[in-house]
Amino acid sequence: MAEYGEWNRKGASLSDVTAEKEYKVDRDFIIKGINAGKLEYRDGSVWGNPYIKILRHQLEEYIASELGPEYLAKASGKIELRKVKKEIAEIEQQLSELQIRKAGLETKKAELEKIMKK
Repeated sequence: MAEYGEWNRKGASLSDVTAEKEYKVDRDFIIKGINAGKLEYRDGSVWGNPYIKILRHQLEEYIASELGPEYLAKASGKIELRKVKKEIAEIEQQLSELQIRKAGLETKKAELEKIMKK
């Protein structure tokens, strides 16, 4: 069963569409888990498009029991790699912005030193 506040915790729940992308399981697999009582769910709708919201840890346990822990490890590894690559890209973007800012400050400093020497 879900812990108190688990549905509201960031990253603890995901939609059926996200589960399909991250874990490569189809909607029928998720519905089978719901019908078996292995997965808790909540219905949702965005712009009139319905979706199923499920808890990540329950889905991972269900995948491990049905498809094997190797399948889950492979999927989890891909998810972690994607997160790390995204974080690296964000840091590189910040670095380039800071380098541009640094170059601007250095030119401004050089101009001020030039003015002060006169």
